[in-house]
This record gives sequence, C-alpha cells and structure tokens, in this order.
Amino acid sequence: MTTPLPVLRLLLVLAALFLLGAPVRAQNIVVMVNGDPITDFDIEQRAKLIQLTTQKTPARQVVINELIDEKVKLKEGKKYGVDPGVSDINQSYENMAQRMRISPEMLTKSLDVKGVRPETLKARMKAEMVWTSLVRGRFKEKLMVGERDVAEAVQAQTGDKLQIEGTEYKMQPIVLIVPRGSSAAFQETRMKEAEQYRSRVGSCEEANSLFRSTPNATIRDAVTKTTADLPEALRKVLDDTAIGHLTAPEVTKSGIEMVVLCSRKPTTIDTPKKREVRDKMYQEKYEKTQKAYLEDLRKAAMIEYRNR
Repeated sequence: MTTPLPVLRLLLVLAALFLLGAPVRAQNIVVMVNGDPITDFDIEQRAKLIQLTTQKTPARQVVINELIDEKVKLKEGKKYGVDPGVSDINQSYENMAQRMRISPEMLTKSLDVKGVRPETLKARMKAEMVWTSLVRGRFKEKLMVGERDVAEAVQAQTGDKLQIEGTEYKMQPIVLIVPRGSSAAFQETRMKEAEQYRSRVGSCEEANSLFRSTPNATIRDAVTKTTADLPEALRKVLDDTAIGHLTAPEVTKSGIEMVVLCSRKPTTIDTPKKREVRDKMYQEKYEKTQKAYLEDLRKAAMIEYRNR
C-alpha cells in the first residue's frame, strides 16, 4: 500500500528533526555580540581547547569573555579591512603543525581525540592574526621603543656603556653556478671568470647590471649585517674590500661565490642584553595598548546575554 504524500512528508520532517535534534540543542544562543551569536557549542568547544592548551579547566565565564573579545576584535578588523582569508588561516594552521613537528593531518587527529574541531583552533588563530595586525598597524608610533630608553635601561641594569660602536655592512652575494659533478677544469674556468668580473665591477649598480644579465650567474638581494652578526674572518675580508668591489671568489656547494660590498659605515650595535631589554619594553607597551584598545571596543559593543 502506498503511503499518502502528506504523511510521507510529515515522516521526512520528523526524521530530519530527530537527526538534527542534538545539534539544535547544542546551538542554543548564550550571548549576542553586535548581532553575532555565541552558542553553547562554541563555549563547549573553546573550553576544551583552553583545557588542552593550559591543562586547566577554565571557568565558563572566562571562556565566554574570550569569545566575546574575539567577536569584538573581528568586527574591528573588518572595519579597517583586516580580514584574513581561508588560505591565510590554513597556512597558520600548517605552520603550527610544523612547529610541533607533525603534519596538519596529525594535528587535526590530535584535536579530534580531545573532542576539539580544527575550526575551533582556526577561529582563535584568525582572531589573534586580526588583533595583532590591528594593534601594530594602528599604534605603530606609540609602540616604538627609543634607543636612548633602551640604552639607559641597560646601563641601569648592568652598568654597560650606553653605546657600543661597530660597523654596518651592506652587501650582495653573487654566485657563478657550477653544476654538481663538474670537472676540476670547468671549476677552474669559472674561477678565472670570477677574477675577470672582479676587475670589471666598481659599484653595486654595475654588479647588478652585469650579473642579472649573465647566464649561469645570480646576484641576490642586498643584506645588511653588523659587526655582531659576522665572524671575525669575514669582517676582516669586508674591511679590506673597497666599497663597490667584489671579495675574492670562494668555492662553495652552490658554485663560485663572491660578495659585492655596497656600503660600510659606523653604527651602534645591539648586544644580547639590549635586545632582551628592547623586546621586554616593546611587549609591555603592546600589552598596555592592546588592553586599553579592547576595553574601549567592549564598552562600545552591544553585548546581550540570553537565558542566564
């Protein structure tokens, strides 16, 4: 006997409601933030993620506050056109897996074991990316740490001199390619070519013009290093090289390598302590600035709790 069409439709509707019953209950809205909902499911997922990363069970309101903050941050990001795409988020997810020395698939599985969806972690990543970009972009000048402040802080802590003199070198590496397995005769020929090039180059401009059009040769982008970054032997070579000229050719895995010295000038250089102090001062400024920024955004946000 054929089931009447209205009855069949009713059965299909009931079946759909039965299958969707659990998710519907899980999607109960707890808070509305600027018209954007935060559900029980969102809170449950974030709580699991926090517990996984901190090994502590967070209070429910702590989780809710974190989710509210993220909604506020994301809205502010859209206001200023800061809205990472799916590919950006996925790349950040892959980078995290690499830092953990596992594949993205393994990271997803490890989250799944703890009942955490990868989308939950990606949502937090997106909010962090947006917020960091916003704070650093909008308050760039305010976050700057003056060299005098750093030097004075270092002197107060360690008694070190305010400035340490060094040299700043701007240079461009050049490679004459020697394929693997090449004969000693071929390598010798390339060495002779390198010496000929040395006699022809008198500036970085000439080096770029020459090597960007020379087959089987490449000139890399300019790099700037200070005395603190270079070993003593290389510093001596650069100190003995005239500005705009090439260093003596050396055989490496890549081929015959030289460096064209674009500039050499005195500068003040960092010590590990100065870097540590500067990073700490920057972080303190960043935390203070982002906290005040977030507080202002939350005051202006429409936050409506439901079913409390």
